[in-house]
Formats: sequence, C-alpha cells, structure tokens
Amino acid sequence: MVIRRGVRSLLVALALYLVSGGVVGYFMFHAHHGARGLETLGGLREQIGDMEKELAGLVGERRGWEKRLSLMRDEAVDRDLLDERARDMLGRVHRNDVVVMGR
Repeated sequence: MVIRRGVRSLLVALALYLVSGGVVGYFMFHAHHGARGLETLGGLREQIGDMEKELAGLVGERRGWEKRLSLMRDEAVDRDLLDERARDMLGRVHRNDVVVMGR
C-alpha cells in the first residue's frame, strides 16, 4: 500500500511536470514562430526600414516640386522657368538651341 502511494505521487508529479512543460513549450514556440512572434517582428522592422527610405526619397522629391512651385507663386515669375515651360508646351526652340530628347 505504501509503495502504491509513493508510485502514485511520483506519477502525479511527473504528469504535472510534463503538462506544464508542454504548455510552456507551446507558448515558447508560438512566441518565436507565431503571427506576432520574434521572426515576424524582424520582418516588420525590415519593412519599416524600406518604407523610411522610400519616405526620404519622396520628401526630397516634394521639396524639389515645392521649390519649383515657389518660383511660380512669387509676384514676379522667374523668366527662365517661364521660358522653359512655354517652350515645352509650344514645342518651339530658337535657331541656335540644341534639343536633347530625354524622359
């Protein structure tokens, strides 16, 4: 009878350790590989870095457009910009101009 109690208490303790180890293992696995785990976090940080680079490029492009637009908004329009725009729209050039097709 004493041996059965000893074996039973040993088996109960072993079962509790196995169950708790399984639960901890389950949560550890999903903390690393899950939808919100550590691997996903690395991928999200990489996407954030790519988006920040893209944002920096777009901010630079916007500054360029704002600079060109400010030349047109002033009380006196920049003559070079006006001349460039008029030639582009009308397709006219002077006799001594060299036309380089781009874009």
